[in-house]
Amino acid sequence: MEGPKSPLQPPTYGSLITVLSIDGGAIRGRLQPTIFSTYEVKNKPSLDALLSDICIATSAAPTYLPAHYFETKDSDGKLREFNLIDGGVAANNPTLVAIGEVTKQIMRGNSDYFSIDQMDYGRLLVISLGTGTTKSEEKYDAEEAAKWGLLGWLTSGGSTPLIDVFSQASSDMVDLHLSVVFQALHSEKNYLRIQDDSLTGDVSSVDVATKKNLDNLVKVGEGLLKKPVSRVNLETGLVEPSDQETNEEALRRFAKILSKEKRLRDCKGIKT
Repeated sequence: MEGPKSPLQPPTYGSLITVLSIDGGAIRGRLQPTIFSTYEVKNKPSLDALLSDICIATSAAPTYLPAHYFETKDSDGKLREFNLIDGGVAANNPTLVAIGEVTKQIMRGNSDYFSIDQMDYGRLLVISLGTGTTKSEEKYDAEEAAKWGLLGWLTSGGSTPLIDVFSQASSDMVDLHLSVVFQALHSEKNYLRIQDDSLTGDVSSVDVATKKNLDNLVKVGEGLLKKPVSRVNLETGLVEPSDQETNEEALRRFAKILSKEKRLRDCKGIKT
């Protein structure tokens, strides 16, 4: 086990900052996400990074936390450098990234997915856990936004409209797309999105790490378990609670399905 890491240092002037998806990193000199996946490590040893480095990097939200630099080595001992920032810049809701990685393994004939067709999303179980958003409200209108210059788009009323719009819209579009796909396949119960969109105060912040706030976040999570599962209404695009089961009940149902699958694979001698 490695000893304590040295304190993070801000990037030096001129460093090439690349983008990190929540499941991965990026290639130096190119604004292209690179996904860290245990499946890829065998063929690409340089992606065998410490989980701590990956977590620090994918949490490095610009203006809140410093960009993160770390190094790995490939099987020949060749050094690879990573200069990374927040994965939300590339995939604020990384559910499609995860599904894409599974689909790649199906295409390659990975035995973990031996009986699944690469386009058969109905065979997938997807749990998408959001990190919470502020209470939905109409913050801006066209008349107000038309008066903004660069500074106005970056800061207005204590918020950052440009970042708010990009991050929220990209996340919502992934949820909408997957809701359409799973409902079209009559497999909507195979897709579970758990997200609190009513946060206010410190619990909606990015960088308030006091014990009190962390304890309050735990309470938010516990409360979410008791709430009904929410799904996108395809007619309105709004997320609405269903009357079928709670998030806790849905998670228990998923656990039972996965446990049964594990037992069947063990009986058949399939590596998992």
